[in-house]
Amino acid sequence: MNRSSQDTGSRSIPEDRKLYVVDSINDLNRLNLCPAGSQQLFPLEEKIPDVGANSGNGSHSLFLLGLIIVLIVSLALVSFVIFLIVQTGNKMEDVSRRLAAEGKDIDDLKKINSIIVKRLNQLDSEEN
Repeated sequence: MNRSSQDTGSRSIPEDRKLYVVDSINDLNRLNLCPAGSQQLFPLEEKIPDVGANSGNGSHSLFLLGLIIVLIVSLALVSFVIFLIVQTGNKMEDVSRRLAAEGKDIDDLKKINSIIVKRLNQLDSEEN
């Protein structure tokens, strides 16, 4: 029933934090960064990431996600506009060809009209 102050202090630290500190020390030993004779327990404040610092990462990831979505939508709109420009150019070429063909037809009709008018004038002059 009587607990030492060390036991109560270690029980106030959550289990996952204890494991995090032990894993970190083991990792250091594996990398030979910490000599075996001078192994020290690091204060928990240095080893455990701050919960408040991680909350900013969520807003950064949301910002990046929003930015990616905006860029994809912009790319889709630009692609659609380019498609419309190409289609409009094709339609304009078709209209230009038709106008050129109709212009030739109009010139042909003017020639035929002038021939008919000449012929009618000749017929009128022969009758008089």
